[in-house]
Amino acid sequence: MRPEPLLRRLIGGILRARREAQGRTLREVADVARVSTAYLSEIERGRKEASSEILAAVCDALGIGLVDLVGAAHAALRAPSVVVDLTAWPRATSVVDGARPAPERSGTAVLLAA
Repeated sequence: MRPEPLLRRLIGGILRARREAQGRTLREVADVARVSTAYLSEIERGRKEASSEILAAVCDALGIGLVDLVGAAHAALRAPSVVVDLTAWPRATSVVDGARPAPERSGTAVLLAA
């Protein structure tokens, strides 16, 4: 079982991604949401736990509903994390023309939580 991410980090990442997708600065969104730029930055980096009122104001400033934020968080929590296990890469006994042999396909996937 993978460890659950901190909700404040997940929410912050979603807010930052939405802001950046809109091509807006922290200052622009913070001004509209009526919070300080430093505080919005802390929220986006997952360092501050924002109240529901602040989250609603930031969502409004971004033109998204609180339900969109919660839905994106839900989708992120439901999505599996896939990490390639590089330790499974076979050790090359010889290198020809700088190329390593391709890893064997065993049909087994290794899932690791990041």
